[in-house]
Amino acid sequence: MPNVATVLKEEISRIARKEIRKEMETLKKNSAQHRRDIASLKRKNTRLERKVALLESKIFSDITPEVKELEETKLRFTAKGLKSQRQRLGLSANDYGKLVGVSGLTIYNWEKGATRPRKAQLARLAAVRKMGKKEAMAYLDNLKKG
Repeated sequence: MPNVATVLKEEISRIARKEIRKEMETLKKNSAQHRRDIASLKRKNTRLERKVALLESKIFSDITPEVKELEETKLRFTAKGLKSQRQRLGLSANDYGKLVGVSGLTIYNWEKGATRPRKAQLARLAAVRKMGKKEAMAYLDNLKKG
């Protein structure tokens, strides 16, 4: 006759394995679904980044003729002038940076005099300098919609 303790121990182990297997199946299914969702989001993100790049190239191609003309002329830059222009338009450094094609931190550094814009960036600054407040806002809205 088998030992009751041994039989009980084996039965408990068998039931525990069965329960664990059941729980693991649901976890595996959930994990697989999460991986599929992540892959889908990555594909969507890639598509959106391509669209943004395309739209940015189109938008900046609209400004490019003006920029090329301005690159040929001598342009001056002052941090104080940049800050007053940005404040006149009522834009944050980040939004102003989007107009110019740089980050908000770059605009902040230019305003503080820590760094200076390159020649192409000076030409973009000059193109933005010609914009009015409504035109700048419309341009930013266009960037956000694209």
